[in-house]
This record gives sequence, structure tokens and C-alpha cells, in this order.
Amino acid sequence: MTRSIILIGPMGSGKSTIGRLLAARLRLPYVDSDALIVSHTGVGIPTIFEIEGESGFRERERKIIADLSTRSEPIVLATGGGAILDPANRHHLRRMGRVIYLDVSVDEQLKRIRHDRNRPLLQNTDLNTRLQTLAGQRNALYQETAHWRVLGDGLRSDQVLRRILRHLQQRAGQIPTRG
Repeated sequence: MTRSIILIGPMGSGKSTIGRLLAARLRLPYVDSDALIVSHTGVGIPTIFEIEGESGFRERERKIIADLSTRSEPIVLATGGGAILDPANRHHLRRMGRVIYLDVSVDEQLKRIRHDRNRPLLQNTDLNTRLQTLAGQRNALYQETAHWRVLGDGLRSDQVLRRILRHLQQRAGQIPTRG
């Protein structure tokens, strides 16, 4: 079975940034499940939410993750923050490889995403309250899905990257290789 590296965690945890850095360092393809959905639909995620609602978006996400789980070569995958809500997604992600939970506090999320207007779940709401609610709904699922957790509060992306690389190196055979 392919040993991909999958990054999960709440919005603003650094999945996309760390994913790109990790993929470059390991010379693996980088895949962002949200970007794939946008690419396949030709519209942004806020538009998908507006037209199809969250359930429509989650169905698209489920199909993308199921498709990715059939790949034969390792990748670095950054998922959307809610990907873990679906039991099938959790199953596929764990089967694909090493799942790493990028864990950040709500305070850290607020620092990182307070000016981001491209997040449908945060529109027309009190950010702190909404992020606390999402954390309450999702944190246990992140922990259940992940093989390992990295605490990212106050860390730069290069520091998180070093922690992940060190963790992977300590576990023989966990670093995917190409070719």
C-alpha cells in the first residue's frame, strides 16, 4: 500500500502551507483536496456552498478523497478542515498513509484567518464562537483519524516542517520515496 502523508486539522492550521513545503522536501506530488474540488467544478468553494450547500460540497469532497485513495504513488495531501466529518473519508485517509493532525488553538486560528473572506463556514458569524463550535465538533475526529499530532501554536511553518520530518525519520519506512 502506498504510504502517502496526509495533513488534517482545522482551518488555519497550516495544512496547505506545510503540505507544499513537505512535498517539495520529499520530492512528492502535492495535492490539496479543496483545490481539486475547485478545479473539477470550475468555481470557488464559496460558490459551491451557495449553490449546493455544505452537503453538496461534502459529497464532492468524499468523491475526491475516495479517488485519491486509489492512487498507486505516494503524495502529500492537504485536506479541507471538515474532511474528517465523513467516516468513509477517515477510513480512506488512514489507509492511504501516515495521517498527521496539525493542531492549533482557536486563538491561533483567529490570528491566522481573521481577514480571510474565502471561508464559507465563517461568513456572517462571530469568528471566535464559530471556531469554538467547530473545534468542539471536530477535535475528537482529528485525534481519532491521525497517527500523530503536531501542536502548531506559535510556530513558524519551517519549525512545523522540521518536527514532521524528524518524526518521519524516527520511524523507519515512514518517509515515502519516489521511484
